[in-house]
Amino acid sequence: MANSLDKISMKVEPPGPEAQKIIERDKKFMGTMNKVMPVVGVRGKGLYVEDVDGNVYLDFLSGIAVNNLGHCPPPVVKAVQDQVAKLIHFPGILCSQPLEGELASELNDIVPGNFTKKTYFTCTGCNAIDSAIKVTRWATKRPRNIAFIGAFHGKSIGALSLTCSKNAYRKGFMPEMPGVTHIPYAYCYRCPYKMDYPSCDVYCAKIIEEQYLDHVIPPEEVAAIFVEPIQGEGGYIVPPKQWHKEIRKITEKYGILEVADEIQSGFGRTGKWWAIEQFDVVPDVLCMAKGIASGMPMSACTFNEKYDIKQPGAHATTFAGNLVTTAAALATIKMFRDEKILENAAKQGAYLLKAENEMKDKFECVGDVRGIGLMTAIEIVKDKKSKAIDMDTRNKIVMGCMKAGLLTLFCGVSSIRIIPALTVNQAQIDTAVGILNEQIKLATK
Repeated sequence: MANSLDKISMKVEPPGPEAQKIIERDKKFMGTMNKVMPVVGVRGKGLYVEDVDGNVYLDFLSGIAVNNLGHCPPPVVKAVQDQVAKLIHFPGILCSQPLEGELASELNDIVPGNFTKKTYFTCTGCNAIDSAIKVTRWATKRPRNIAFIGAFHGKSIGALSLTCSKNAYRKGFMPEMPGVTHIPYAYCYRCPYKMDYPSCDVYCAKIIEEQYLDHVIPPEEVAAIFVEPIQGEGGYIVPPKQWHKEIRKITEKYGILEVADEIQSGFGRTGKWWAIEQFDVVPDVLCMAKGIASGMPMSACTFNEKYDIKQPGAHATTFAGNLVTTAAALATIKMFRDEKILENAAKQGAYLLKAENEMKDKFECVGDVRGIGLMTAIEIVKDKKSKAIDMDTRNKIVMGCMKAGLLTLFCGVSSIRIIPALTVNQAQIDTAVGILNEQIKLATK
């Protein structure tokens, strides 16, 4: 009898025998990747996923913030099934089709900004970033970009040039796209300038104008600043609202375009459509992927229409606006509205963060708790006073949770991201928090 997929059920310690066979086959035939979690998923429903050995996990990983509506949300499944039966692909790069413009109109409405917008569709997050690189370069005729230390924008050569979360991602791939300058992000728990907020007056933002644009980067040559509203891979770092406002002030002063990378933080993850809305800032360009189509490969770059690349053929991709992925995205947006997903993300996120802060009060190894909505993380340290990173303990906690039936994920140097689907309920959070508490105890005893 098949598992019901409504509770944790661990039959064997992962990886089980069937999982081991698949993992070994993948190593033999696939290019080298970084599959750190020995879980082989075969079936999912809501917040639960089953592996090939019959284990059922409570998924607080959400496909790395892709499955924002949980696994296989019925309205999205139906939309995909219906579209596959009608027409799978029709070349939007050359012809028109019914869904592409409808989705662009929806996105243009929900992306912040009281101005007319346009959208380019692509297939992955790094494609959306590459689109933004081209849009901003075309619009400004400027060759340089600014990004932040700790940033993750993707691994294509263009996006990789902006990425600065791990040197392992960049090692061996020079020359990258030239003209990128990286600046420290507003990581208040580990301030690179050894200051404290708010007495610092967000020096980490003001230094861009006071030092970098004066001594390092001619501002008239900077096309764009690429910024994650909440830094993802870098550690789920939430900057002060004042920092974002100062960054926007600088971009507007020097005619630099601001690109908000919402690939991980967008589509409701923080309780609003876009994390940048939490900071009352309107960017010029917004990149999205992951949650846009509930697991179907799609991304988009939405921008002020005056920055449109008005040269036919200068920018497009074969699979952009694919009919099946577009149908999934439209169904995703409708489900958000019909089931009040944003409201649930905000409500349950507050409940989850309260529980995480209780962990911080209870455990010496939980140095910091960060997040907005259901984009949350805890940072693991050797002790609160030294704040010394403790990757080994962090890894023990994550792998211990997995063996106990809870999927979480690493981020930053020593943090754990806790990112359930936005449909999560309080009982599921209680279960996850209970497992986390137990695994922290076991990892630190």
